[in-house]
Amino acid sequence: MNLLLLEIVGWFGYLQRIEVRVQVILLLLVFLGQGPLGRRLARRFPPAGRPKVMIPSLLGLLSLALGLGGQPYGLLLLGLLLYLGWLGLGGVRLLLGRFIQPQQMQLLETRLIRPAYLLVAVLLVIRVFDNPQDLALIPIGEWFGSEVTLGSFLLAVVILYVLAMGTGPPAQGMAWLVQRSVGISNGSRRALALMIRYAAVAFGIVWALDHVGFNRTAILAVAGGLSVGLGFGIKEVFSNFVSGLWLLFEGSVRPGEVLFIDGDPCEVRSLGLRAAVLWRDRDNAELVIPNQTFFTSTTVTYTGSDTLRRSQVLVSAAYHHDPEEVIALLEATARSQKRILPNPAPKGLLLRYGDSSIDYALRFWIANPMDNVSICSEVQAGIWRAFRDRDIEIPFPQQVQYRVEGPPKS
Repeated sequence: MNLLLLEIVGWFGYLQRIEVRVQVILLLLVFLGQGPLGRRLARRFPPAGRPKVMIPSLLGLLSLALGLGGQPYGLLLLGLLLYLGWLGLGGVRLLLGRFIQPQQMQLLETRLIRPAYLLVAVLLVIRVFDNPQDLALIPIGEWFGSEVTLGSFLLAVVILYVLAMGTGPPAQGMAWLVQRSVGISNGSRRALALMIRYAAVAFGIVWALDHVGFNRTAILAVAGGLSVGLGFGIKEVFSNFVSGLWLLFEGSVRPGEVLFIDGDPCEVRSLGLRAAVLWRDRDNAELVIPNQTFFTSTTVTYTGSDTLRRSQVLVSAAYHHDPEEVIALLEATARSQKRILPNPAPKGLLLRYGDSSIDYALRFWIANPMDNVSICSEVQAGIWRAFRDRDIEIPFPQQVQYRVEGPPKS
């Protein structure tokens, strides 16, 4: 570690050179303040004053001026190339956006593509001051009985980060190929993609430990100590992790499933290591539920074997209307709704004789459980119009008050 600090301190010796200081100052002026020239250019020529045009132009002009004057301009040229490469990432996003969903593309760009570019940029800057291969051989300590160098440690960290953040789209692609070949459902495809991702990360951890050169015996001893800690400090976290893996293999809770949580249908968006994220349609809220909850409480699913759901609306009619006529009208109203399935056919039922009305139920089947509330609203509005056109009365409780005279006074 001391050798690494000495190497970093040695880099500041380059700032003693006047030509290096000039280039650093010019870079700071261009990127931070863009200089008086840049502000004047922005006022007089608004399109040319934009950073995407102005910064490369200024860097190119300054590099050309230093080159014609016989002065070094390597740092300015490197800054120009790095900035153009950063702008080029926008084209990469447009290209990959044709094949990857927008949400996944956003995660891929912010967590993998741009961090990888920044890492390459840092290595190129370091190469100006030192040899990265020599830095990689610097020892940074002895861990688990093995000496670890800076290069092996950083390589292991980068590999783990890439596997953790960048295996999503490849895993989804492999799961899609399996779905096309075997014919599994969409929920099974999402679960398979998640399991492939977990397997890749686990393999990357084992490879990273072996690449760094950790002593296997020492690792087993540490793992034994951690197993004791699992029983006391982080047993809930470990329990949720195991529960999540079991749910994936069992298939009872998968991304895309619709579960009934606290009286509302919710769609499973993702199943993570610790918790599942569910989406509730009525208020566009996301519920984060620990995986262990699905093992300790009863969960109602609407997509276990299929996505069909039977729903119903309740309505009342006055006693002077023929029940057979009311039931036929209810069933006809349901059949006229576009989002109600014709098979199984809607069914009207007479439930009971109330105090002031006859109570009916209209039961019907829908294809998407998440549409239940809106479909019920459409059906009830249709029933209102049908009852109005047929002069069918929907009664409401009424109270009649009588004035009771007391006994005659003697």
